[in-house]
Amino acid sequence: MKNIKWVFVIYSLAAIAAMCGIGIAVGMRSIPVAIIAILALGFVMGNGFKTKKKMREQGLL
Repeated sequence: MKNIKWVFVIYSLAAIAAMCGIGIAVGMRSIPVAIIAILALGFVMGNGFKTKKKMREQGLL
């Protein structure tokens, strides 16, 4: 393994937290919390992919 890209570690941990939030919302039977967690997951994953594309274009990956 060469270098750890810490920004991607943070994105992945945030995505895991959002997925856990979906599971907790299902357990609580709370639709609003589930919707918020799904939106948060989409936001985090989208930003992660956008950052990866930008870094790839700059030659940092």
